[in-house]
Amino acid sequence: MVVAAALRLQPPVGGPWRQRKRSEFPHGHWRIGPRGESFRAPPAHWRTPALAHPFGTSPVLVTSAPTTLTNATLRQGVRALASADAGLAAIVERYGDPPMWGRPRGFATLVQIILEQQVSLAAAATMYARIERSLGGMTPAIVRRSGVAALQGLGVTRQKSAYIVALADRVVDGSLPLASLPRRPDAEVAELLVRVPGIGPWTASIYLLMALRRPDVWPPGDLALHKAMSRLPSFGRVPSSDEAAGHALRWRPWRAVAARILWHGYLSDRQR
Repeated sequence: MVVAAALRLQPPVGGPWRQRKRSEFPHGHWRIGPRGESFRAPPAHWRTPALAHPFGTSPVLVTSAPTTLTNATLRQGVRALASADAGLAAIVERYGDPPMWGRPRGFATLVQIILEQQVSLAAAATMYARIERSLGGMTPAIVRRSGVAALQGLGVTRQKSAYIVALADRVVDGSLPLASLPRRPDAEVAELLVRVPGIGPWTASIYLLMALRRPDVWPPGDLALHKAMSRLPSFGRVPSSDEAAGHALRWRPWRAVAARILWHGYLSDRQR
């Protein structure tokens, strides 16, 4: 779930998300189970501008202009966070600036993220390569033409096969306009993504953070981030998803940069 092969970012444990007056994701229910992430979205005509966590009023994401992190703005964000937060400053001082950990935009990256749910990066990469080699490519048209049975025959679980084909269907029929996502605000991108079966708030956030490189995205329920935050002076224990998201609000408008700093520290500690 990260470009760096050694880092495995776990999807969240799951649970219901509910609609509030100003929520960023549409009303529905999100869960992570053994077969991956799922989100039951509302009818297509339903629209809303925001998202709130059921255990608090702090938004997990903030609607922002469609800006993109560059190496220069990543450094700018790191400097701003290090000057304001002693815990993050200590990580930067010890291990240096975090990598960008960017990913290519598009269908293939979303397929990879779906495959990575609840399995190791190595296993997901092997499966992705097998699919691409066997089908002769990884495009929405190829996947849609091949169908669920072909993916299952390659060893993909029934549910993930259905998710990947549903993603291909949405791209081909235009209901998920991948080419225009870089020009849309965070909340609108998230709303479009979570309408696809198998894509919930965590997956949408990872795509926003790594493929679109948005600067102020926080992946809800990311276990690696929670473990990294447990080492901050303000915690001393692994926070809940709600506690982590609430704490991350102090890092706006650089939450995606804070996440990279925390992942960088977590990975570096594990390699020592």
